[in-house]
Amino acid sequence: MKNNNEADKNTNDKSREHLANERTFLAWVRTSIALMGFGFVIVKFALFLKQIALLMDSEELSLKTNSSIVGVVMIVLGILIALMAFLQYKKHEKQLKNNAYYPSSTLILFITLILIIGGSILAIYLLPIIN
Repeated sequence: MKNNNEADKNTNDKSREHLANERTFLAWVRTSIALMGFGFVIVKFALFLKQIALLMDSEELSLKTNSSIVGVVMIVLGILIALMAFLQYKKHEKQLKNNAYYPSSTLILFITLILIIGGSILAIYLLPIIN
């Protein structure tokens, strides 16, 4: 039979594991909100540029609509990250309840690939500007 000290330690350990899982989930939520917010700002800035182009009768500014696409893609990525974070949280919660935790790097791999691809596209897009 376990004494009260061991039972309290086990309860504290479970609580710590659960709270760590929640903190990780909230960190991913903050990341997704930041991406969605930044995407929103990019789309609004593209709209601002279009309005300025209309006022100035400039076709050069109005032809560049890539930033709107980038903004929408960032919003969609933020939504996907939030969804994947929730699924990972629920999976880890179930594993912690069953004392069978197995780490997963799916979300981290997804974010890393997105950053590498997005950074590469940005570098290729900005390369002509520095020449």
